[in-house]
Amino acid sequence: MAEPRERKCPICGKPASDEFAPFCSKRCADVDLNRWLTGTYVIPARDDEPEADDEEA
Repeated sequence: MAEPRERKCPICGKPASDEFAPFCSKRCADVDLNRWLTGTYVIPARDDEPEADDEEA
């Protein structure tokens, strides 16, 4: 059976902490949150998808 891989912090690459998983520290967790809140990270969407209101009409 394979050994579990050590998880690394997605921000800085240090070993992840159980307390701040998947990050290594509160600082890295806050950096990630800031990136979401400022729009650095985005989830792409298509403009041609119908909205829920359009389907009912």
